[in-house]
Amino acid sequence: MATEPRHEPPSPRQHGQHGQQDRQDRRGQLSGLGARTREMFQGLGTALTTPSTPGAPLLADASSRWVRLLPYVVALAFVASLLPTTVHLLAGDYGVNGALAGAIGTAQTAPLLLAVVRPLQAWWIIFAADVLGALVMLGADGTRAHLWPWTPPAVVGYCALMVALGLRESRRALFGVWLATGVAGYALEAFRPAGYTSVHTLLLVLSGVLLLLTSAVRARGDAQRRLVEQETISEAERARRTLLEERARIARELHDVVAHHMSVITVQADSAPYRIPELPDAAREEFTSIAASARESLAEMRRLLSVLRSDGSEGERAPQPGLDRVQQLVEATVRAGVPAELRLAADLGDVSQAVDLSAYRIVQEALANVVRHAPGASTRVSIRADGGWLTILVVNGPTAEARSAVERGASGTGHGLVGMRERVRLTGGSLDTGPLPDGGFRVAARLPLTQEPVPAAVTAHPEPTPTPDPDPDPTPAPPSPPNPNPNPNPNPTVKDSE
Repeated sequence: MATEPRHEPPSPRQHGQHGQQDRQDRRGQLSGLGARTREMFQGLGTALTTPSTPGAPLLADASSRWVRLLPYVVALAFVASLLPTTVHLLAGDYGVNGALAGAIGTAQTAPLLLAVVRPLQAWWIIFAADVLGALVMLGADGTRAHLWPWTPPAVVGYCALMVALGLRESRRALFGVWLATGVAGYALEAFRPAGYTSVHTLLLVLSGVLLLLTSAVRARGDAQRRLVEQETISEAERARRTLLEERARIARELHDVVAHHMSVITVQADSAPYRIPELPDAAREEFTSIAASARESLAEMRRLLSVLRSDGSEGERAPQPGLDRVQQLVEATVRAGVPAELRLAADLGDVSQAVDLSAYRIVQEALANVVRHAPGASTRVSIRADGGWLTILVVNGPTAEARSAVERGASGTGHGLVGMRERVRLTGGSLDTGPLPDGGFRVAARLPLTQEPVPAAVTAHPEPTPTPDPDPDPTPAPPSPPNPNPNPNPNPTVKDSE
């Protein structure tokens, strides 16, 4: 037969242990609650004694001087209207001594001028003056007094002070101000004389609403200010990233230009002993050293290029474009709907590869900006050599569409102008860009035909990931000869200037 388990009642000792544990838990909870309460009041006390922004006037960030002076004018108007009213009310209705009424009225209103710069310190003075005024009114024997414990001028001045506090101080300080106002009002309510009407609840509600609204306005203004600062930082970072990307792209193209010359040097140095008979042994060793140095330089440039192309994109296999392909570029622009005219000098002289490539890219970026921002605008491209300088001029008229992006002042990504500036810096030239009075735009660049040393800053930042700009026509082709008999067709007009 199965036996049921027996449940024995707990012993008195076990009862005592459980009761002791419960008391310890309750004491722990009460001590934790007390610690949190002490921390809260300590935080409120710190907030009430530590201004958030000491010394900065209200509306100090305004650009207009009259707006910055507006808080002082408003505070002066409040003091000028409330001070005589308070003194007259205390002396006439509440029966306070004239000298004492003047002192209390001054203490209740004059600190409003201080509230423009230090609202928390002004609150301490006005709050103490209001409480002291209530105690003085308690011992007066006025016969026409009806409101307790704050007079109407004190309520108006206190509400004005709440606006200054809400626009400047932290939320914890505002809560401490509101809590102190309520505690003082309800404490004075216990001493309200017979026949007086209490206004402390009205002041408590008004002060709370004003503190809430002004703190919300301040929070919104702070959020907008932080947003503007973040946008400024983002714009600066975007411009820096664009600049670094363009420099990396120029460095890749510069590698192709320099690598060609280094390869030629290597081949010439390696083949010199076979091409020139009876070379002395010292000359053969010198050519061997030159070839080795050139090959080492090529290897270093390839390693640098692998860093610049670390995004996994393949390098361009076609030769870099130059001025011989500007006509094809203009023709592609015409096919895109932009009537363009090209004036290309017949003889530009000896143009270095870096200048040749930079000139092509400048024209490419300028025409791309015309297509993007001024569709349908008539465009003129002029390239000529003058006194050792290559002059490039790209001018477009106002767009055919009403109020284009250029006329509206719309801001683009900035890659075009950044690329032009960096290429001009690369070659040691000058660049002039800007809008025209008729609504068009002008890009003028001067590049030296005699190549100067490449600035070190061009390849000083290989970190960013370059954004390859695909060439509109990657296959090289010789320029088409000018058409002596122009007829209406989509090709641009090409004029040779001697």
